[in-house]
Amino acid sequence: MTGYKKMLSWVALALLIQETLTYRRWISVNNGGYWGDWGILEECPPETSARGFSLKVERPLGSSGDDTALNTIKLHCATKGSTSARYTITSTEGNWGDWTSISWCPSGHLISFALKVEPQQGKGDDTAANNIMMQCSDHTILKGDGGPWGNFGSWSGICPKGICGILTKVEGRQGRGDDTALNNVQFECCLT
Repeated sequence: MTGYKKMLSWVALALLIQETLTYRRWISVNNGGYWGDWGILEECPPETSARGFSLKVERPLGSSGDDTALNTIKLHCATKGSTSARYTITSTEGNWGDWTSISWCPSGHLISFALKVEPQQGKGDDTAANNIMMQCSDHTILKGDGGPWGNFGSWSGICPKGICGILTKVEGRQGRGDDTALNNVQFECCLT
């Protein structure tokens, strides 16, 4: 490789690293579930950020059912100062449950989260992610109306300028196997 080509390779690598660090800052937690695959990234439109969220939750089915609890997280993106969604984003969705009402930040935007996850149950019924709490930039804590199992883990890092994207890890239908649906989530931080 000539010196010029080598230099171009290093410049390309430096630009890729800079783009990754500048444009793709994520927050996550360390207690997500084990099953499923990471889905697609969905982002709020320009000039908006996530100011509220709602959950798709399957309520407990009792001893005869296969519980999944939290299936989907939907972010409600709006312009600064608005509590009226201009756009909603969800990433990959689980198959079961009903939507909860929207939890809105009284002012500001969503900046961090904690996830409630049930650990592996062995031969029992696994549900993985059950609920989420999100913190607003005005320090309000919003707790979702999710499933009853598991415990909240530690809080994620903070997105100082708000949350603008969502990526979920969801287990698809297992047929006769044990369904868990949503297992984990990561949020993309806004740049501006």
